[in-house]
Amino acid sequence: MVQKIIATIVGRTSSHLARSYNQAHLLPSFSLASLRCLSQYTTQDYRLFSSAVTSEDDEADEKDPSMLKSKFKERLQVERTKSLLGGGQDRIDRQHAKGSLTARERLEILFDEGTFQELDAFKTHRCTEFNMENIQFPGDGVITGYGKVNDRYVYAFSQDFTVFGGSLSETHAEKIVKIMEMATRVGAPVIGLNDSGGARIQEGVNSLAGYADVFQANVDASGVIPQISVVMGPCAGGAVYSPAMTDFIFMVESTSYRFVTGPDVVKTVTNEDVTKEDLGGSKVHVSKSGVAHGRFGNDIATMKAMRRLLDFLPSSNDKSTLPIKETSDPPDRLVPELERLVPDDPNSPYDMKNIIRQIVDHGDIFEIMPEMAQNIVTGFARMEGHTVGIVANNPLTLAGCLDINASNKAARFVRFCDAFNIPLVTLVDVPGFLPGTEQEFGGIIRHGAKLLFAYAEATVPKVTVITRKSYGGAYDVMASKHLRVDCNYAWPGTEIAVMGAKGAVNILYRGDNNVEQHISEYNEKFANPMIAAQRGFVDDIIDPQDTRRILCNDLRLLRTKTMPEIKKKHSNIPL
Repeated sequence: MVQKIIATIVGRTSSHLARSYNQAHLLPSFSLASLRCLSQYTTQDYRLFSSAVTSEDDEADEKDPSMLKSKFKERLQVERTKSLLGGGQDRIDRQHAKGSLTARERLEILFDEGTFQELDAFKTHRCTEFNMENIQFPGDGVITGYGKVNDRYVYAFSQDFTVFGGSLSETHAEKIVKIMEMATRVGAPVIGLNDSGGARIQEGVNSLAGYADVFQANVDASGVIPQISVVMGPCAGGAVYSPAMTDFIFMVESTSYRFVTGPDVVKTVTNEDVTKEDLGGSKVHVSKSGVAHGRFGNDIATMKAMRRLLDFLPSSNDKSTLPIKETSDPPDRLVPELERLVPDDPNSPYDMKNIIRQIVDHGDIFEIMPEMAQNIVTGFARMEGHTVGIVANNPLTLAGCLDINASNKAARFVRFCDAFNIPLVTLVDVPGFLPGTEQEFGGIIRHGAKLLFAYAEATVPKVTVITRKSYGGAYDVMASKHLRVDCNYAWPGTEIAVMGAKGAVNILYRGDNNVEQHISEYNEKFANPMIAAQRGFVDDIIDPQDTRRILCNDLRLLRTKTMPEIKKKHSNIPL
């Protein structure tokens, strides 16, 4: 009887779900079968299940072990179906209406088909305050488990906004911590899909303790396995700090937001009127605050981007887990286009991303923080099929100067690459640090030192190419030879000096009228990398078209690089 009821409900609600998608215009290119989502049952169906099981219970012989087992299987089927339902069809419809997928639908897109294995599907909260013992949902508002992404194991949790608004309870936190600890033990990445109203108020301090347990798990896993957070809905209050401690944070446009205190509190305390989007929306965090590393147009685009990002990353800090992809792009490919992409005039802008695309495999780069501090580029690419981290000044913005935001952006990226044994390729065209009171008062000295510290501390293979100029202290900071960089190169015509010719002459020959003559003399001496090469500060002056070939050769050789460890508890980076 239960089987017939389930079949009837699945048939009815599948049609309902299809209509819901059509009305919301959510998934025009995805069939219902491809999503394989079963979370579409209604509260009315609960009563139908319960009455069916009860009536059959009355007919069963309680002393017959086979009947007891049969009844338990029926009960198990009911509970599993309730777990798949989440908060009910009405709440699922509301989730779709605002342009979002459900927690289960997101996991269906993230993982390879049929590989996701759910854990703790029946776990429920233990709260008895405010009549909560009578309000139970199997799974308690978060779906946890593991599966394969591009045929490699990944753990994930997906908060279900249809159940208690995705709020975090003690048991909700236990489920998250459990899979994080499992991922750390086996060496697999963790992706957290955050969609939560925050702490579950009914549980008081137990909920706050749950957050702290998650934070501790984040710290324990840091540098051991990649941790990726995707904010797909609300993320407020204490909930913002777990993503903040993970390696990468991404957001969905228009449907996600993050802030410690919401617009109402801001209005009360500071009398400022601000919307959720303007206070903590994706655009704010990817371009102003820098607490998010990227944003995507909808849930589907976001999950597809996460699959692509994971393809670049190792499973853990074990070097043997670094991914290797077969490539048809020859490592010895010459790149004559590079001769034309960099202007001779050191003050003329150009887009460094065009240089990067010419050098890496198939021109493919997954950029990290593309909308923040655009004067520096960070991202993952491949050289000869092996993942590399790219850091490059971009003269298209602020002439490629290093400023506070660029220093923070690059330093964090360099430290991630070092923690997970990803080689670093640095492309340099930097006129120095950005001057001004705003930068000085904001602590450019401290923030610039973060990037310097990160490069100096990194023991992974490090290769640097100076494409046009490298002035002042920024020369040292941008992976110079003096920071134990393995291979340093310069293109012909590169300027390596304390500053540009005009500024230097104004200081060296103050009051002298032969300015043009002195600039010419200065350029003759410093507007080429010969002195640096004579000192051994660059290993060679190379033809730009040979850049890819030389880098691939070096990176191949450096795969066996080792560095002696300096005995200490940990370093003290200037945070």
